[in-house]
Amino acid sequence: MILQVILEGIGLGILLILVCAIGIRKGAVGMVHLYDTEVQDRCIKLGLTTHKKIERSALISKAVCVPGYIAYVLVCVYAVNGAQGFLAGFWQLLVILSVMNLIDRFLIDGYWVGHTNAWTIPGTEDLKPYITAKDKQKKWLFGTVGMTIIAAVLAAIMTLFIH
Repeated sequence: MILQVILEGIGLGILLILVCAIGIRKGAVGMVHLYDTEVQDRCIKLGLTTHKKIERSALISKAVCVPGYIAYVLVCVYAVNGAQGFLAGFWQLLVILSVMNLIDRFLIDGYWVGHTNAWTIPGTEDLKPYITAKDKQKKWLFGTVGMTIIAAVLAAIMTLFIH
């Protein structure tokens, strides 16, 4: 069962990678809402985007991705794996979300953003690294504490809903 749950986490990580790849398909400005405000402001100043476009991208991303990721983990844990009760649901949700978080931290942030030019926005190179040490701390904190809370809340809701 643990291998299956880890594979489901890898699946969610792949989904995240696909979302990112689609987002930057016409250039990294397409995902500038994920960057620091200093980078966003520079992109606006350079005429690469507008504040309104950045807000719209952020809203679309949240409106599509968050419910999509939640639906994915709930289907995996409760429909596919047949979890019953809080504890069974919680640990599976936590493992799936944690695997996705590791993929995000190491493969996306660490390698793709940090060591390739795919996420470089022309005219903002002097603002690199795009993900600062402080940003990394926040992401690791949310990725551990935040994912634990999300898993607990989802498991509690599903426990109430199922029973």
